[in-house]
Amino acid sequence: MSELDGIPVPPPIDRPLVVHRLVLLGLFVSLIWKWSFLFVADQVYASLTVDDDFFPAFFRDHNVLRSAFLLTLIAICVSFFFTKYAVRWISGVVMLSALTILCLHQSSYNDATFTTAWWTSLWSLWFVSYVHVHGREADLRRPAFLSRVIISMILLGGAVGKWTGEYWSGEVLYQIYFVERDFWVFNWLRDHFPAETLREIAMWYSRNVIVVETVCGFGLWLLPPRWAATVAIVVLTSIAVFSNWLLFSVLMSLIGLASAGLFVRDRNPNAKHSND
Repeated sequence: MSELDGIPVPPPIDRPLVVHRLVLLGLFVSLIWKWSFLFVADQVYASLTVDDDFFPAFFRDHNVLRSAFLLTLIAICVSFFFTKYAVRWISGVVMLSALTILCLHQSSYNDATFTTAWWTSLWSLWFVSYVHVHGREADLRRPAFLSRVIISMILLGGAVGKWTGEYWSGEVLYQIYFVERDFWVFNWLRDHFPAETLREIAMWYSRNVIVVETVCGFGLWLLPPRWAATVAIVVLTSIAVFSNWLLFSVLMSLIGLASAGLFVRDRNPNAKHSND
């Protein structure tokens, strides 16, 4: 600590280090959030043999699935606690490689948790190299921009899949959530509204999801960094809070990724209220 007029002054925050650790923390929580499902799935996959010739033998091996998941968690922890570039870079490569296996494995290829984690891991590996080149005072605008481009792309992909008559009418989400899903929002709605009203609520609920994902997909990356980070965190959190707690396994890595925008410095150091 330095001193100013005899008063100890704490050293400045190492913003790149904080950002990287927040992203890794989001990624770690995302995978741990998946643990309860994976524990049951692991038992099912171990007891039932499913052989799809579309997948090579390596990507059908159940032990490969287990090893890739554990390697991902270990690589995240190593990268979180070690600050040396070589260690973090190697951990990032291992993490990305393991998540690539999870994205291609027969038992996990269709799980969005590993898709969002893969993109977050790719950003993390790039960020480690970026900070190594530019140092502790690296400008975080480019990393923050890249993070919101990734989030915009993922949200837009989710919106495109919902631009159908069945989603716009609310029928799909009505059948998935409103009929019998045991979740606080839908339990409350079923207790307070008749079936016909529930269908209308489902329609507007579905349309709101489509519009929000579409607008964020096209426009989130255009916002100033801190505004974009705030909007992304609120939108991503609300998706799980108002749909399904398990969706945090898909979204926590993106929430951590979005946090990069909160640490971008003002262009004008004297400006206290600027978000760009």
